[in-house]
Amino acid sequence: MGKDGQRRRWGYSWIALCLLMHCEQHVSAQIRYSIPEEVKEGSHVGNIAKDLGLDISSLEHRRFRIVSGSKDSFFQVNQNNGILYVHKKIDREEICDGNGACLLNLKIAVENPLEVHYVEVEITDVNDHFPSFPEKDVHVEVAENTVKGARFDLPIARDLDVGVNSVRSYRLGQNDNFEIEVRDSEYGDKSPFLLLQKPLDRESQEKHILTFIAIDGGNPPKSGSLNITVSVLDVNDNRPVCNRDTYTISLKENASPGFTVTFVNATDPDEGVNGEVEYTYSRNVQRKVHDIFDLDKVTGEIRVKGKIDFEENEIYSLNIKASDKGRPPMNTDCRVIVKIIDVNDNEPEIEITSLSNIVSEDSKPGTVISLISITDKDSGINGKVVCSLSKNVPFELKPYVQQNMYSLVTKESLDREVASHYDITVTATDLGNPALSASKSLSIEVSDVNDNTPQFPHSLLEMYLFENNPPGQSIFSVSATDEDKNENAHITHHIVRGDQTQNDMTSFLNINSETGVISALRSFDFELLKKFQFHILATDSGTPSLSSNVTVNVFILDQNDNVPVILYPVSSNGSAEGVEEIPRNVNAGHLVTKVRAYDADIGYNGWLLFSLLEVSDHSLFSLDRYTGQIRTLRSFTETDEAQHKLIILVKDNGNVSLSATATVIVKVVEPKEAFAASDVKNTVKEEEENNVTFYLIITLGSVSVLFVISIIVLIVMQCSKSTDYSSKYLQEPNYDGTLCHSIQYRSGDKRYMLVGPRMSIGSTLVPGSNGNTLVIPDRRRRDSGEVRMAD
Repeated sequence: MGKDGQRRRWGYSWIALCLLMHCEQHVSAQIRYSIPEEVKEGSHVGNIAKDLGLDISSLEHRRFRIVSGSKDSFFQVNQNNGILYVHKKIDREEICDGNGACLLNLKIAVENPLEVHYVEVEITDVNDHFPSFPEKDVHVEVAENTVKGARFDLPIARDLDVGVNSVRSYRLGQNDNFEIEVRDSEYGDKSPFLLLQKPLDRESQEKHILTFIAIDGGNPPKSGSLNITVSVLDVNDNRPVCNRDTYTISLKENASPGFTVTFVNATDPDEGVNGEVEYTYSRNVQRKVHDIFDLDKVTGEIRVKGKIDFEENEIYSLNIKASDKGRPPMNTDCRVIVKIIDVNDNEPEIEITSLSNIVSEDSKPGTVISLISITDKDSGINGKVVCSLSKNVPFELKPYVQQNMYSLVTKESLDREVASHYDITVTATDLGNPALSASKSLSIEVSDVNDNTPQFPHSLLEMYLFENNPPGQSIFSVSATDEDKNENAHITHHIVRGDQTQNDMTSFLNINSETGVISALRSFDFELLKKFQFHILATDSGTPSLSSNVTVNVFILDQNDNVPVILYPVSSNGSAEGVEEIPRNVNAGHLVTKVRAYDADIGYNGWLLFSLLEVSDHSLFSLDRYTGQIRTLRSFTETDEAQHKLIILVKDNGNVSLSATATVIVKVVEPKEAFAASDVKNTVKEEEENNVTFYLIITLGSVSVLFVISIIVLIVMQCSKSTDYSSKYLQEPNYDGTLCHSIQYRSGDKRYMLVGPRMSIGSTLVPGSNGNTLVIPDRRRRDSGEVRMAD
């Protein structure tokens, strides 16, 4: 029950007691005692019987007792001696409220006669309580820009004790920012305030923990404390601060997009949005920085965004603004220096400055052709370059005055005729790891110098020309070559004119100086001229010009242009007709006569065959096809006629045969007439034959000498030829009638050997054929204008 309930209960008891006393009893005066609270049980308060003047010995008989309400349980009265003592511990603050006197009223009753006495017991206060606050902790919020002198009310401390034992003063624990100010309130107590002595800085100290102490006036004094937490409310009064003044970062130029360069970290000691920092590029940052680096505005992370090229920029300066979100915002600048590390990512570059891409073949070794400049955008070892040339070229590189510059010079003598063009590859390789290289091609033309004389295929040329060539027609051509080019290789041909003697044929020859085609101004006759020689001079157009000559041997080849000439028989008027007389008694096989013929041609063209074109009696006479001998086939009879006419056809073996005829008249006479006529005739015949024989000997001797010389010369030339050479100029072996060979045959007692070209199939040899059939051994019959080369 509370103190108000106790009061009501005491009031009701008192009213009932008054009514009883008013009805039938006497009420005596009131006695007052005073004891401190919290005394021990059994402690004496006072001797009521004595103080009321009652007989102590009659107290038990008169039923001396306390008849008051429930409060009387705190006290008991001893009926033996009338002493009032404390029955149980008394707490003044529990039974009394307020700062007034705490009185306990006791009603004492005795009977016989009934008497009621009133006793007041005052419970005095003892300092048995500590000052206390309604709550243990108090939270105070103070903005950091609050000015000095600001007050903040604090709760009032309460002490159940009263008077001097109640709260008398307040104090604050040691601090530098606050103190306590106490004011008297309208209720008579003291109201404390927290007084700000100097402005707060949240960034220095976000919270202040203070101890607020209330002290009572007891002796010794008691105190109670209160924890005061002062939260300093943030004001945007601080700029963000970078953890480093300057960030210096090294970054390889081959860093891929997305690679993290660094983190910019700026801190703001403010709180909330005032301390939230975001990062942006400053206004003075170059545009290319935005293209290369990406900045995270929240985390401050810098990442690679674009392609980094050391050769374009070796260092980047990134000015980054760190701003808080306060109102107004505050910012600071953070500087990031990104140094790019070179990576060998650039090939060397080759620049060729050609003085001329044409070099003369007579240039001396060391002649400068081109200047070569090598550059490499990389730096350090990555930018150092070595240069080389392709192999097997007569050029070399010489270091120039400046670094990474070279001169391309000739290393040895040049020969355009060996190599007129060079494709040179210049290779530049840096010293990076891995190394990078580049190549560049350079074409060099070797210009011609007139250092080569015109050359003929052979030092000696042989030409075979058929006789009877048409005058003015080209007979063959010759051409010299020159390994030089252009004007230096432009050749003109000239015939070296002789001394205009009889043997000099150059006056009958003409040559086209440009084409080398030679034409004959006259027709040649094999029977008059078998061979002649001349010289051709070839001169180039260089400066100075160079020349050379070649000897040309011309062999005239025979054509079948001569008709066989009958040497015997020849009549007195010059016709080929003769009369032969033979005895009638001759036997078979008798030699009647011998037809002799001559052909100025040689070889097949001069090889004569005899045949009977007309005869009166085929049974009497025979003609040797090869020798021209006419013999009897049988003996004459009495019935045979005395005169016979024989027409002999003499034909050569040319492609188009030429022929002549001779007429022999054979008269058959009696033996006596034959002997007489024979003597006269033999004399005349011997003279004629002697003349004919003389001319024949001269002719055959000349032909034989030429034949032997030709055989010797041709055999020597043939032996000096190689198989390839022969195959070059000879026709195929199956060509009929071209290769020379020898034929042996016997006629009578004599043995003959005919040297000449192979006969065609079906041809025959006639013993006694004209012996002037001179041919050129081991030579083929050639068309007009064919040239035989002789080394």
